[in-house]
Amino acid sequence: MSNSSSFDAVIIGAGVIGCSIALALTRKGYRTLNIDKLPAAGYGSTSSSAAIIRPYYSTVEGTALAYEGHFYWQEWADFLGLDPAERLTQYIQCGCLVLMSAGEDRLAATQRTLGAVGVPFDVIEPEELRRRAPTIDLQSFAPPKRIDDPEFGLPNGGTLGGAIFCPTGGYINDPQLACHNLAQASIARGATYRFNREVVEILRVDGRVTGLVLDDRERIEAPVVINAAGPHSSKINAMAGVAADMTIATGAMRQEVVHVPAPAGFAFGARGSVMTDGDSGVYMRPETGNHMLIGSLEPACDTLEWADPDTFVPELTEQSTNQLWRAAQRFPTLGIPNQAQGLAALYDVSSDWIPIYDRSDLDGYFMAIGTSGNQFKNAPVVGEMMAELVEYCAKGGDHDAEPLTFHLRHIDRDLSLSFFSRKRPVHAESSFSVLG
Repeated sequence: MSNSSSFDAVIIGAGVIGCSIALALTRKGYRTLNIDKLPAAGYGSTSSSAAIIRPYYSTVEGTALAYEGHFYWQEWADFLGLDPAERLTQYIQCGCLVLMSAGEDRLAATQRTLGAVGVPFDVIEPEELRRRAPTIDLQSFAPPKRIDDPEFGLPNGGTLGGAIFCPTGGYINDPQLACHNLAQASIARGATYRFNREVVEILRVDGRVTGLVLDDRERIEAPVVINAAGPHSSKINAMAGVAADMTIATGAMRQEVVHVPAPAGFAFGARGSVMTDGDSGVYMRPETGNHMLIGSLEPACDTLEWADPDTFVPELTEQSTNQLWRAAQRFPTLGIPNQAQGLAALYDVSSDWIPIYDRSDLDGYFMAIGTSGNQFKNAPVVGEMMAELVEYCAKGGDHDAEPLTFHLRHIDRDLSLSFFSRKRPVHAESSFSVLG
């Protein structure tokens, strides 16, 4: 191998975001290279994603982006343009339920946001919720508690008032395969990937990025470098020296997802929907083989755990047990195994759980970071959005002074990328959780 090579753009990371960016840039004629320290595309946090497709976020912008993403997944084969013989991931459109407390509010803010974007939804009453989810317990246990709390599992006297049901949602059955699909589609257009390689230096001259250096001392020359490094994003930014003008930071947060058989008496794998249960502090989704995945909504009783991605140990802890027991409050027939099964991984989380899709103060260096936990669903759109941003800046656009507006073509809505700026104030309307 020669000790130097050149590309039009280098993307650090080959997760679902990085591979989507590669596909979008190659479609614009860029010669791209993705660098990843792991052995294959989607091998890191992407492979541990719950891969939920849902349209509801705490902000109009987040909701619009997610609703747009739904249509990309619906048209996955056409979007990729791969040979029909390729094995493709599947979008299981089982819909999404957002459980609501009884009372006057009835998730009014969520209904307003969905309505503002034009997302179809229905408000279903408790009787209908029981029909859709046999064995469900509609007692309220809020606020969420840890299992060592003496009041854990004790109803508060209230009941749930039903749910919002969004039909344009569900989950992707194999998130790593989805990433592989994106990588293969980009390779078909000329993209290059190098695995088991680590970036050790970001090269710059006169305030502009000029490439990077790998751990085998290979020098890669490129006028564009994009940080899509997931949990390593803050380390890459530190290497590039671009944090000085950023008001939003990112860090690697430990997360666990439990994998258990579905509740007895409920064919959850076949009849269930994605379920967001703020009352119990968990989300749940069907899994093949009549199983259930259970993740956390980061309730106030839990301590968020930040980790070093280079020393992280992916083992389940008592956090997974707490999530499992909270789900069992809602579904009392859910079995509690002696040994929990599931995934422990890292999310790349921003200060307000809303990603950064932006340039930096180093010309040619871009960021698609803070994406873990709630941006898998948006990856196909984000790739195109980042490609537009790269092209806009290459043509002399001043994204800081005049932010790029990206058109969401399926829902016919414009989205200002200023919402995802590295310089933004913390979005106060965020859920400050995986819900975004």
